[in-house]
Amino acid sequence: MNQAANFIAKIDLSFASKLKTDLAEQGFELSQPAYTVFQAKKKGISCTLYESGKLMVQGKEKDEFITYYLEPEILGKLSYSYPETEVNTSPHIGVDEAGKGDVFGPLCIAALYADSELISELIKIGIRDSKRLTDSTIVKMAAKIKKSFSYSVVQIFPKRYNELYQGFQNLNTLLGWGHATAIEEVVAKTQCTDILIDQFANESVVISALKRKSLTVNLSQRHRGEEDIVVAGASILARAAFVQGLDKLSEDYKISLPKGASAQVIQAGRKFVSAHGKEALNSVAKLHFKTIDQILN
Repeated sequence: MNQAANFIAKIDLSFASKLKTDLAEQGFELSQPAYTVFQAKKKGISCTLYESGKLMVQGKEKDEFITYYLEPEILGKLSYSYPETEVNTSPHIGVDEAGKGDVFGPLCIAALYADSELISELIKIGIRDSKRLTDSTIVKMAAKIKKSFSYSVVQIFPKRYNELYQGFQNLNTLLGWGHATAIEEVVAKTQCTDILIDQFANESVVISALKRKSLTVNLSQRHRGEEDIVVAGASILARAAFVQGLDKLSEDYKISLPKGASAQVIQAGRKFVSAHGKEALNSVAKLHFKTIDQILN
């Protein structure tokens, strides 16, 4: 990540009002020194927008702020998070998943293909790892990707997930099957066989699943795979599918189903069982989670 003391960018002043409102909501203290539209400060970071449209960000917390707020929400580009000289521009398929750690909602695995030209397009869209972006930003980005790219999304809703889990008896084996299914579809569309996945288990799990499909590929796994922009694009597609799937289940059952596996999830689960009965949990929740015992007891 960029280690320079200051980050400076030119922005359209029409964004000033949104930027000011967002920073206030994020706990920044606002002031207006001479020649500025505003200055915003909180521990570890200061953000100054000048009347010229020059925006300066300083402080030891600036990297996270730029990567997860400023670029996707205001700048709409990735020159800071993904300097072009550091981007892997060789044609490859990136794969990632969402919903693995969430009691409610589907498990979603996405595979995305990009070559150097399409990687430039991902940079323009502002793609980065989905884990810290807002749901609305993720859904908008996913829609842009779907317009121009070869991709596959495997969306496994809880009822089907629970059936598969009973068969596999192991989450990593189920994930391996899901990865292989998504990879197979994109390989068929693109004939690309260079695959990069975010590391989640022993590499042999995915290799075995690919062999069962008689698919020979050049598979690489890496920790923090989303630092690769094509894997980050896949993470956007997977997360959007998860968010939209969870929203659909919440609508279908007229109850808000939260993400994660927290006390809030237990509370919502008990409310769900009270309204729909414990048998219906099979349609909205992954039943092997220990949280299910807390919901039912």
